[in-house]
Amino acid sequence: MPKRLPSLSGYGLGWSTRQRITVIAIGLTVLLALAATVALFTGRTGNSASHTNTPTGARSTASASAGPTVSAGAGSVAKPPPLADPVAFAKAAAAMVWSYDTRTTSRSEQLAGMKAWLTAETKYADWPSIAAQVPDPVLWSRMADQDQYATATVSEAHYPSAFKQALADDPDAITEAYIYAVTVTGKQQIAWKQGGAGAEDRSITLAVQCRPNANCSLVSIAPHVVP
Repeated sequence: MPKRLPSLSGYGLGWSTRQRITVIAIGLTVLLALAATVALFTGRTGNSASHTNTPTGARSTASASAGPTVSAGAGSVAKPPPLADPVAFAKAAAAMVWSYDTRTTSRSEQLAGMKAWLTAETKYADWPSIAAQVPDPVLWSRMADQDQYATATVSEAHYPSAFKQALADDPDAITEAYIYAVTVTGKQQIAWKQGGAGAEDRSITLAVQCRPNANCSLVSIAPHVVP
């Protein structure tokens, strides 16, 4: 049976308590300190699913961009938009991560397209957490055999409370790396051969970098959704 892209909730900045303490203690970067704070307050992703003719055992990737539906059906992954607002960029990034089209896009193209969103500052970039969202070659091939594709729409995005509290405690901290945590929620529509279709609600927390006078870029995908 065809399978969809795996859930985002199990990947990313899954640091242990000891690692968080170590990171803060040695003061590596403000990014890691803020990410540790956010991770401390995370909860598991709550997915409320509603499917029609959904293949047994299939799972979907989800949500995406405020406004019009976002699709990877043009034959390539959506390009990063020239946005300077963290929330607006996070909405677009969620749409990119959760949209795909195996009919027109190979796995290597999917990865290359996603990497174009990654920050160029390697000390902050967490590429593994993003690349992990793409299935292995065998699973991608099976999805392609079923002409599986997904589009997504965003319903809401906000700064999680833990991130806002961290900024309130130290307003100047953000100026070190200008990395923001944004939680995005929305819905994904999936379709495959012979009229198969499904829809599912999704939520995700992203770390995005938006330096002054520069376009935003993607830093990481958190392992859990932050309130």
